[in-house]
Amino acid sequence: MVSKVLVALDVTGVPVAVELASRLAEHVAGFKIGLELLTGSGPAAVERVAALGKPVFADVKLHDIPTTVERASANLAAAGARWVSVHASGGGEMIEAAVAGMGGADETGVLAVTVLTSIGEEQLAGIGLRAGIGEQVRLLAILAAAAGAEGVVCAPGEAPVVKEASRDLMVVTPGIRLADGDLHDQRRVMTPGAASSAGADYLVIGRAITASDDPVAVARRISKSLIDVG
Repeated sequence: MVSKVLVALDVTGVPVAVELASRLAEHVAGFKIGLELLTGSGPAAVERVAALGKPVFADVKLHDIPTTVERASANLAAAGARWVSVHASGGGEMIEAAVAGMGGADETGVLAVTVLTSIGEEQLAGIGLRAGIGEQVRLLAILAAAAGAEGVVCAPGEAPVVKEASRDLMVVTPGIRLADGDLHDQRRVMTPGAASSAGADYLVIGRAITASDDPVAVARRISKSLIDVG
């Protein structure tokens, strides 16, 4: 079964992450490892999960000078990361540096984060960006494509904006919630089926799977529903 689901392993400790990932690996496309796990266990978390044979997205959201970003990306690639994330707002040169750090090969890539899914229009204006979320995502997607990013990270509702800006960009969408799920700290969310229909290539799903009573059953159900959507 082909899946679009990247499970967010927002858990404490590598043993817990590996145990959970090993149970889910057969039913999902890959895994996302974020700052919670990386700041506790370091790149070893990427290495251990990648050893299961599924792609790992190191969601570090790098935003620094190009040299630092290139070296950090290289470290994560060496640990086995299939993708690393950077903030697109860091600029084209920084994104290019991340691409270089990942090795520039087909087997690795950079995902450029556009506008965090926890941000609404009011929050965006509060940091001085008044073009609106859709336009901001469009501009950053164009920038990311020009700088060699493999894809972008955006809210599911902006997937069509990204595809219009560049058909070559892969779209990875967090902010996925089940129909009866809690929004937690997200604002711009969609159900898995709606996000897939909007054009998302991969869906990052965390607590809806990992905090459930039966993570494997939920992952299988979501993956099957996405295949049914087409």
